[in-house]
Amino acid sequence: QVQLVESGGGLVQAGGSLRLSCAASGSIFSNNVMGWYRQAPGKQRELVASITSGGSTNYAVSVKGRFTISRDNAKNTVFLQMNSLKPEDTAVYLCNFQNLVGKTLRIGDYWGQGTQVTVSS
Repeated sequence: QVQLVESGGGLVQAGGSLRLSCAASGSIFSNNVMGWYRQAPGKQRELVASITSGGSTNYAVSVKGRFTISRDNAKNTVFLQMNSLKPEDTAVYLCNFQNLVGKTLRIGDYWGQGTQVTVSS
């Protein structure tokens, strides 16, 4: 089992920045992927960004150039630096963790409690 503890989030004005953090603990494989999803009321959940323990990243088109995902493997912590925030970025942001076996086999599916990001216009 894996536990995820998130921090960050809050209320910011459009154009501002926030930095989210998520620390994983428990049954962590050296090969894993961590990411951030977001879900706004009435909208579908979407992957914002993800990063593997090897450093491979993936971003939603809507956040490319504005958000940066990074991680500290020694601390099993993932960060999401969010710049140039827009009102449409308002959502609950959820940290996700999956252990990996081999190249692409994903084991488990763990979620943080979620942190609210609100961007005012």
